[in-house]
Amino acid sequence: MAIRTVSRTVLYLLLIALSLFYLMPVYVMLITSLKPLDQISLSEMWQLPHSLDLSSYQLAFEKLAPNFMNSIYLVIPATLLSALLGSLNGYVLSKWKFRGSDWIFTALLFGMFIPYQSILIPLIQFLREAGLYNTIPGLIFVHVVYGIPITTLMFRNFYASIPEEMIESAKIDGAGIFKIYQHIIIPLSITGFVVVGIWQFTNIWNEFLFAVTITTSSQQPIMVALQNLSGSQIVQWNVQMAGALLAALPTLLVYIFLGKFFVKGLLAGSVKG
Repeated sequence: MAIRTVSRTVLYLLLIALSLFYLMPVYVMLITSLKPLDQISLSEMWQLPHSLDLSSYQLAFEKLAPNFMNSIYLVIPATLLSALLGSLNGYVLSKWKFRGSDWIFTALLFGMFIPYQSILIPLIQFLREAGLYNTIPGLIFVHVVYGIPITTLMFRNFYASIPEEMIESAKIDGAGIFKIYQHIIIPLSITGFVVVGIWQFTNIWNEFLFAVTITTSSQQPIMVALQNLSGSQIVQWNVQMAGALLAALPTLLVYIFLGKFFVKGLLAGSVKG
């Protein structure tokens, strides 16, 4: 018993030490954002600020606010649309299999392995022809299309845990494909939607390559604007760190309030029956 208690104590101490090590960059970002520019140097990087200075947050917020709203306008519809389409695909490919469904599923999954860089030129040409280049709807379209493979995979695995007998009973009662989806699948999919929503929200919010190539100036999301905060000659590290913390705040809040559902939902489709 004593050996087990000692082992658990050592394990907890090790986990605490690893957590503190992992949080070291966050600590540096936080204290740097609270310092005036003249107190920032490599020699004083770990020292607490002599006095709190919140002007860097005010300046960062003023510069990032329009782009922050661009990210909101992008992330919410792109996450909802990709989750809905992935749910429909996963439902059909797991519960309404037809000739060639496995090939279609394999083709969808292949989209997960296509590098962004390989399709940038034809993608930009297509968006120009469609009138969607340098627009938020254009970015939404790109993220929805690129999000369908992973959301389909996640929902297909999630729906595999729903008993086939439940679907067969609904068919016997005369329910069609859409009635079953509306009255049976969706009520059972709340956890799955939370998982997919967190996944897509995080990926789209933090994505940089599409944002910097498809949009310019006033249409750019916050991650591109954050990179532009560095300036061309003098880097205001306090403003840069404050901006990084502000940009990371939405995803942090999502994980704080919905994180417990994320792991639960990931494991929901791991065991069938």
